[in-house]
Amino acid sequence: MHSIELVMNRAEERCRSRGIRMTTKRKQVLHGLVKAKKALSAYDLIDEIKRNFDNALQPMSVYRILEFLSENQLIHKLSTTSKYIACSHITCDHTHEIPQFLICGNCHRVSEISIDKALITNLQENIRLKGYRLISPQLEMNCLCDDCTANLL
Repeated sequence: MHSIELVMNRAEERCRSRGIRMTTKRKQVLHGLVKAKKALSAYDLIDEIKRNFDNALQPMSVYRILEFLSENQLIHKLSTTSKYIACSHITCDHTHEIPQFLICGNCHRVSEISIDKALITNLQENIRLKGYRLISPQLEMNCLCDDCTANLL
C-alpha cells in the first residue's frame, strides 16, 4: 500500500500534466478517500473533512468534486452502494483495465482488481447474444475478506 502522501503527490502531478487544478477542497476529498479503508458516501466525506481539516463542505460541492475526481480517473463510484473509493492505480504509470471491485459484505472493505480483457470481451459477447447491450463493464462482487472470514471461524 502506498503512503497517502505519495498518492496525493501523484494525483496532483497527474492533474497538472492534464492542465487542471487540484484545489484544496479536491485534495481534501481525495485525501479522505485515500485514507479510508472502505467506500465512503458524499456525506461520510463531509464528516471526514470536517473532522480532519475543520472545513465544512456543502453536499453539492462534494458531489461536484467527486464528479471531477471520477472524470479524471482518481476515484471510482460503486454503483451498488453509491459510494466512492480512491483508485488503487493513482501511483501507476501503465494503462489500466476496466475496474472490478471485491466488496466485503461484512466490513465493507473494497479492493480493486483487474480482470483479463478477454474475459470482459467474452462477457459482452454473451450479453449481446441474449439481446442485451452492456452499459457498464464494471463488476462489483459481494465477497467476504480474509479477515472477516477468519473472524467467523
